[in-house]
Amino acid sequence: MNTALWIAQIVFGAMFTLAGIMKSTQAKEKLAKNMPWVNDYSAAQVKLIGVSELLGGIGLILPWYLGIAPILTPIAAVALALVMVLAAIYHFNHKEYPGIGVNFFLFAGVLFIAYGRFLAA
Repeated sequence: MNTALWIAQIVFGAMFTLAGIMKSTQAKEKLAKNMPWVNDYSAAQVKLIGVSELLGGIGLILPWYLGIAPILTPIAAVALALVMVLAAIYHFNHKEYPGIGVNFFLFAGVLFIAYGRFLAA
């Protein structure tokens, strides 16, 4: 189980970290080409979402790896699960149904990490 959790932490941590870097460093106009949802939010809100994903992605890996406040790893996973629920609600309201599938995949992955690491904490 520990190996599966580490694989999930690394994969999902990398995915959220990279997505967070992209959303927090690129101009909203550039992001809008592939992510039309950014047009419904201010540049500051898009950056906040990016920073949240970036910190969550880091939180999936570093606290548990370093053994410094390892409880932060499952907390980061729960926080990212909440972000994915909110994203799925947005996509549902805008009839962007394929986006919900991606949100569900990410939600399931971070929920697995949260469950496994809360049991081990």
